[in-house]
Amino acid sequence: MRIDEFDYNLPEELIAQKPADKRDSSRLLVVHRNDHTLEHKHFFDIIDYLHEGDCLVLNNSKVLPARLFGIKEGTGAKIEFLLIKRIEGDIWETMVRPGKRMKPGDSVVFCEEPLLKATVKDYGPDGTRIVEFEYEGIFMERLEEVGSMPLPPYIERSSEEDDKDRYQTVYCQEEGSVAAPTAGLHFTDELLRKAEAKGVELAYVTLHVGIGTFRPVKCENIEEHSMHFEEYFVSEEAAEKINRAKREGRRVISVGTTSTRTIESAAYYDEDLVTSDGEKGCWQVKAGGDSTGIFIYPGYEFKIIDSLITNFHLPKSTLLMLISALYDREKILEAYEEAIKERYRFFSYGDAMFIE
Repeated sequence: MRIDEFDYNLPEELIAQKPADKRDSSRLLVVHRNDHTLEHKHFFDIIDYLHEGDCLVLNNSKVLPARLFGIKEGTGAKIEFLLIKRIEGDIWETMVRPGKRMKPGDSVVFCEEPLLKATVKDYGPDGTRIVEFEYEGIFMERLEEVGSMPLPPYIERSSEEDDKDRYQTVYCQEEGSVAAPTAGLHFTDELLRKAEAKGVELAYVTLHVGIGTFRPVKCENIEEHSMHFEEYFVSEEAAEKINRAKREGRRVISVGTTSTRTIESAAYYDEDLVTSDGEKGCWQVKAGGDSTGIFIYPGYEFKIIDSLITNFHLPKSTLLMLISALYDREKILEAYEEAIKERYRFFSYGDAMFIE
């Protein structure tokens, strides 16, 4: 398939620069695959589309305040760091700007009291740097004090104090992402309690979102694109909830593309398993951790998920390709056209879509 088959024109003013006043007050476009109809709702209406027995899968990764601004020792030059991932201990792979000024042996001080400092150890892949941090106390505490949230490049403003709350899901637990699993930003604690009271099971998985989520597809033929790898973990509890739902023929609804990629990566077929309706063989999810570079685009057959809650994604992005695999590329683009016509807000801080 060609990359231009996933293109659309988006007015710049529809790119959300701020979150909605309340998380669940975002708009919700409901896409009914059975009859190809659309409904315009608000996110708090999602409860009307969740049924008793549904299994809702959510990514509980927590976004690091991964953007750091410091001063290069010896020259006083201003340097920006964006942490990408921890390699081991206090050694991280990091994007540096301006990169030409930072060579192995160079150091940047972000805070003197208490100390937070980084020294470049080596060059990394794709122009990154491998750095080692030196600090007083606890690293994550220093990072919380000095770092700012790594808002995506299409949000054309500096990170503010409110972003430390609003660019996290209310259920985040496991630190490690440099971008939010944005479909989950719309949920409130109250909405999750309502879902559970209705008989919806919540299964939390972890996928640490990397900077590659913002990297464009540069291949004309999308099959030639290589995905970045991200670490994920599925607990025994989450696997059992998802697997029981699959065995009993109940819906598995993924909150976001990261949750989708996690459980589809962990899927395996148990040919000896007998389902509740007496059929032999069933797709299941393996508990444990791994890394995934799964690339989901039209033609992919989903093993686990049945429905998806997601945001509106960038043109020509792998995320748009993923949702096009779940429904239909042309129908998805028609839904996007309708959202643009109705002035929905797009991307990380924008509105949501439920592909039922």
